[in-house]
Amino acid sequence: MSDSTPYSVGQTVTLSQRPPYLKTADPMPMLRPADLIASGEMGTILERRPGGWAVKFTRGVFLMEESYLAIAPDSPPDNG
Repeated sequence: MSDSTPYSVGQTVTLSQRPPYLKTADPMPMLRPADLIASGEMGTILERRPGGWAVKFTRGVFLMEESYLAIAPDSPPDNG
């Protein structure tokens, strides 16, 4: 896994585009319809997982690939 990611735990992100489906971050992940989260909705990164990030949105915690995320405009810069 590369450490050259702009994301970090605790950072606020937005959903830049909706994936075809959502995968829950539960111990037994389930697939959910993508319309549970609107494009542009803000969430908080909880942890790094294989295949992406566990991001908490208002309707649940989902595993998200970096390609679907963007740093929130009001998110403070990561100071390492």
